[in-house]
Amino acid sequence: MGNTSPRVLVSLLLNTLLCCGQTLVIDPVLTVEPNWSTFYVGEFVTFICDMNEGRNTDCQYRLLRNGQEFDRFQSDKRFRVGPLYTGDSGEFQCCRQWRVSPDENCSKTVPVTVSDKPRAKLAAGSTTIPIGGSVTLSCSVEPSAGWKYRWFRRTSDSSFVEFSRNNEENREITVTQGGIYKCDGERGNPSFYSHSSLENNIEIMFSNKVFVTRRPIWPQMFSGESITLTCEVQGGETTEWTCEWRRSGSIIHKTDSKDWTFNVSESSSGNYMCQCRSRDDWYSSTQWSETIRLSVSNKPGAKLAAGSTTIPVGGSVTLSCSVEPSAGWKYRWFRRTSDTSFVEFNTNNEENREITVTQGGIYKCDGKRGNPSFYSHSSHENIIEIMFSNKVFVTRQPNWPLVFSGESITLTCEVQGGETTEWTCEWRRSGSIIQWTDSKDWTFNVSESSSGNYMCQCRSRDDWYSSTQWSETITVTVSSSSHLVLLISGPVVGFILIILLVLLCFCRRSKGLFCSRCKASESSRNDGVNQAGGHEYSSPLQEVTPTYAEINHQARANRKKKGSPAATDKTVYSGIRSGAALHVDSAM
Repeated sequence: MGNTSPRVLVSLLLNTLLCCGQTLVIDPVLTVEPNWSTFYVGEFVTFICDMNEGRNTDCQYRLLRNGQEFDRFQSDKRFRVGPLYTGDSGEFQCCRQWRVSPDENCSKTVPVTVSDKPRAKLAAGSTTIPIGGSVTLSCSVEPSAGWKYRWFRRTSDSSFVEFSRNNEENREITVTQGGIYKCDGERGNPSFYSHSSLENNIEIMFSNKVFVTRRPIWPQMFSGESITLTCEVQGGETTEWTCEWRRSGSIIHKTDSKDWTFNVSESSSGNYMCQCRSRDDWYSSTQWSETIRLSVSNKPGAKLAAGSTTIPVGGSVTLSCSVEPSAGWKYRWFRRTSDTSFVEFNTNNEENREITVTQGGIYKCDGKRGNPSFYSHSSHENIIEIMFSNKVFVTRQPNWPLVFSGESITLTCEVQGGETTEWTCEWRRSGSIIQWTDSKDWTFNVSESSSGNYMCQCRSRDDWYSSTQWSETITVTVSSSSHLVLLISGPVVGFILIILLVLLCFCRRSKGLFCSRCKASESSRNDGVNQAGGHEYSSPLQEVTPTYAEINHQARANRKKKGSPAATDKTVYSGIRSGAALHVDSAM
């Protein structure tokens, strides 16, 4: 460089420090217009090699892809490329060079992807909406940006028509009509269009409740009657509908309004449901209604049902009559017993579906409705047997725990709360029915076979179909008369033995005159007996029983011997008779 002229040195310095009017060496920046990372076959792209500032008259530019020259040097820093194809994908960068120098500066790389022409995708939000609501539709071309969207709708018998044509992006729209929809994307200049989305059949389902009403509102119809079914849409009263009707799953009729009037026959029986569509939008419909049951038959029969037949005395039983499943009926009631004919009662202008009765018996009912009156078949005859819930128990007179053969006893069947009712009662002993009585009392003479557990049940005397419950049992024990003798003689013999022991005690204490007098008295009594009766009779009682006088005399003699005048004999002898008296009793 020693031979280099000053002019050349200055030029080299300027080449180093100056480029396009810059005082510093700055690398160019490659930008892409439009600024999309992904392009599609047929689109155009512009690359700009930007120096940010300064003149570019002294610089030239070129475009590289994957390190290879894609566009050669040009004075314009903008490179327009297109239409693109998939092979154009790669890492792009630009370089600038000063015209007087072979050196160049290059930008960083920018990736660009070129793909085949994309297809738009259409998605729908919930299509179940209330009447007056809307469905949200969205369109997208992924994964790229810069799109505006076009929307098209048709029906089964029309062609696609574009709508929502404005300058907005239109990525999401709301629609109030069903139909067949599609969309596509548009971007760039000149416009580049994506493939259209697949057609999407949007069927709007109105969430409003739908139900069927009928006139008349009888659940049971009979052949020849006329009925009107109405498909009611809550909140859709002002909408004009066309409706279709199903019976037991099959579509059987279509109407241009929500009402359907027809005459019924037995084949009309089934479950009916309806669905309505907006008259100007066949793709918008209501839900199917819940089913309503229509039953058509020949002349119906009434059914009689009874409530609880266990009631207190004075209570009542509820009877109900129905002709199911139908309505509009008034009911007639009839009663009889086993030996009488049916008699109508409760003949008034009321419905009489339920009545209360206080008597049992055989009941039936029937229904009538309409004008002229139409009568159902009578119900089956229903035997109502009333069971009174009042407590029942047995009492007896006399209330001895043990009675003996031949004695009389009265058993009474007591009904709590039924004291004023006239009863006929039946009696059981040990499980077997043994007696009927025309009142609650039963009097009879007992025998040993009468022993057992007794219970009773009563029926109202004027209503053989009303009875009490069975009472609890009461035990009656009957014994023979020989048992009575043993029961009486046992205590008596015991009492006599006690007296004999007392007298023997006194006899042992007696001495001398007492014993001699006892012997003399005994001899005298024996003679008297032999003379009077001609036979001998002796007993321990006669040998040891002194007279009261003898006992008293002996007691005084003993006191004198002891010298105890102050001593007092306070013993009281009651029921002790003289020997003569005993002798007379024995003879008796």
